[in-house]
Amino acid sequence: MPLRKLAHLTLLALGLLTALAVFFVAQLRFNYNFNDFYPAGDPDLDYYEQYAGRFGNDNDYVLLGLEAPAGQTVFESRFLTKVDSLTRFIRARRHVTQVSSPTTASNPVVEGLGVFNVPYLHPQEPERRAQDSALVYRTPGLVGNLISRDARAVTILFQTSPNLSKPPGDSLLAAVRTELQRQGIPENEYHLAGKMVAQSVFVDRLQMELLVFMSLSVLLVTGLLWLTFRTWWGVVLPLVVVLGAILWGLGVMSAFGVSIDLMTALLPVMLFVVGMSDTIHIITRYVTELGYGASKRDSLLIALKESGFGSGLSALTTSIGFFTLMTSTIRPIYNFGLFTGIAVLLTFALSFTLLPAMLVLLRKPQLRIPRQEGHSWDGVLGRMFRTVLARRHWVVAISAVVLGLSVASASRIRINSALLDDLSKNDPVKLDFRFFERQFAGVRPFELDLKPGPGRTIYDLQVLRQTEQIENYLQRDYGLNFVASPVTLIKSVRKALNGGLLDEYRLPDSEAELQRLLRKVKLFRKKPEFRALALPDGSEGRLTGRMPDVGSIRADQLNAGLRRFLRTSVDSTVLQTRLTGSANLIDKNNENLTLNMITGMSIDIVMVTLIVLLLFRSVRMTVVVLIPNLVPILIVAGVMGAAGVSMKVSTSIIFTIAFGIAVDDTIHFISKLKLVLLQEPSLFKAVRKTYLMAGKAVIVTSLILVGGFSTLIFSSFDGTFYVGLLIGLTLLFGVVAELTLLPILILWFYRHKPKEIRQPVPALGG
Repeated sequence: MPLRKLAHLTLLALGLLTALAVFFVAQLRFNYNFNDFYPAGDPDLDYYEQYAGRFGNDNDYVLLGLEAPAGQTVFESRFLTKVDSLTRFIRARRHVTQVSSPTTASNPVVEGLGVFNVPYLHPQEPERRAQDSALVYRTPGLVGNLISRDARAVTILFQTSPNLSKPPGDSLLAAVRTELQRQGIPENEYHLAGKMVAQSVFVDRLQMELLVFMSLSVLLVTGLLWLTFRTWWGVVLPLVVVLGAILWGLGVMSAFGVSIDLMTALLPVMLFVVGMSDTIHIITRYVTELGYGASKRDSLLIALKESGFGSGLSALTTSIGFFTLMTSTIRPIYNFGLFTGIAVLLTFALSFTLLPAMLVLLRKPQLRIPRQEGHSWDGVLGRMFRTVLARRHWVVAISAVVLGLSVASASRIRINSALLDDLSKNDPVKLDFRFFERQFAGVRPFELDLKPGPGRTIYDLQVLRQTEQIENYLQRDYGLNFVASPVTLIKSVRKALNGGLLDEYRLPDSEAELQRLLRKVKLFRKKPEFRALALPDGSEGRLTGRMPDVGSIRADQLNAGLRRFLRTSVDSTVLQTRLTGSANLIDKNNENLTLNMITGMSIDIVMVTLIVLLLFRSVRMTVVVLIPNLVPILIVAGVMGAAGVSMKVSTSIIFTIAFGIAVDDTIHFISKLKLVLLQEPSLFKAVRKTYLMAGKAVIVTSLILVGGFSTLIFSSFDGTFYVGLLIGLTLLFGVVAELTLLPILILWFYRHKPKEIRQPVPALGG
């Protein structure tokens, strides 16, 4: 079949597939679900899901903090009237299931057969302000929870429907903000926090940042391609191929029902810069052959033949680098690894179908600077090669010193994460969350499941006393600023039965008194706080609380101390406990991060080792290839340690991805060396010729990769920032190692065994 006809058929088939991809991409949605970051398949996740089914999720709430005007306290009548109005407004909103507010907080009193709720605050009676404020500060559970310790701010806490999605959540938040504006409350006097708030902000920013990163990447890559090839087709064709691959990759992701989240949002940018490698190697070789005077057909065939093997291997190693992320128990990382790996293979397929088809249909280009008449890369690369070999002892010595310092620094890396890790320190959302940590109980939830021993209920006196003992420990040593449990219920009922007196807020002294209290508990069972803390039959209870977000390292220490206390101080025949909750699940990710990273890197290294062994059948050559690619990884680990960057969910993917991408150029180099050795018996001349042939493509692709990843440093998400910065640095150090260490190591390792390299030539060439 004529080449032009084959090219037309190829373009038609690819066009139809692209139209199908566009159909699926049109259905793609942005989403950020906090629950997706729980460790999938973990027994603790199954346990929490069952627990949440009985008591509700611990993070389906929004905190609205209101600061009193300057010079006033929260007990001013005018301010409390606004708080009460907002409370009523929020309570009437759809998807709000319960509201706790200083103006609705009441002191229940039982008289006869009825329960009377006496409010703590009376906004319409200013003369009672001193009496009300004194009572508030003496009542447990109000100060630090609904009212700040300095009486300068209040919190309205509203529970929402379970796992509320973004659209209704955004509508609810918009309605609250509109009402705040209508009441004349300026933005600097109110604060919002909670899972729903973070979810809304994250998705909106993802959409904006994806647009910004893609625009910056296109501009940057276009400029670099123009400087490299100085022809319109040298710019347009790679862009068409890679943008087509991005469409295909997103189409596949959409077809599997996966949304764009914090991790998969990196796919288009990642693919845009990584996918350029194959097209640049093909076009560089194509232009080189044209410059040497070869025909258009021969130039294209040579470029495809010489680049195909190396590009196929590099696509394989890069995709494996992403596929190894599927070892992660965190669903967003799993999806990112799976679909980016698939997209890398699709890019390879398009590079060797779409690109050749377009080159066939284009007229033979007129090169502006023919190789015979002007400056070429050969001179620059030739001088660089000579310099590297002349200073080889210095190159190795400096590399060894830098490597030693990096390993020492890398040992300082710690695994640590917080609930809002991906937001920068001065982000407005993070500042709002810190407001609640500074003025109130905090935003990190705490959950402890309570199960009474055989033959007991959660209201058994011994069970209640053991629970109270745990509460005291949590407030004294663990750091909980707010705590509630079945003990809270019994103490509240006792107080209500004794005229609402604060001195009566304690557990009963005897079993007989407890039984009298339990007969009255049915008066309160319909109250939502009762349903949230104990099952109706008393077979299970919940101890819940809030505290500052101390980070996973500190949380692990606190949990270890709590487990010791529970093991030594709580009688398991009376009460059995189990730590659970969303924060506990997020902390559990840290246990898997190191294992996942080591597993991913190990798979990568094994695959590269196998590829080199198949190519050269030499263990020595495997070592030669691995060293220039592991050195940059260790240097960047040293940079992380020196800069105090913690290992967390977002940064744990860096090393695996960086190694998978960085090894591409090495694969291209050694695959070209393998071909050159078939015609060139001298190892030195073969390495030099390969250096000159591959050097330009290695430098150009590395610049594009580094530049493309550098666009991510403009992200408002810390995780994305560090992915861009650290992978960019790895690739930068990688190209330096590629052009300095690799040729030195090849020549050092093989100068004594030329026969092993030359011997297969007659058989392969015959």
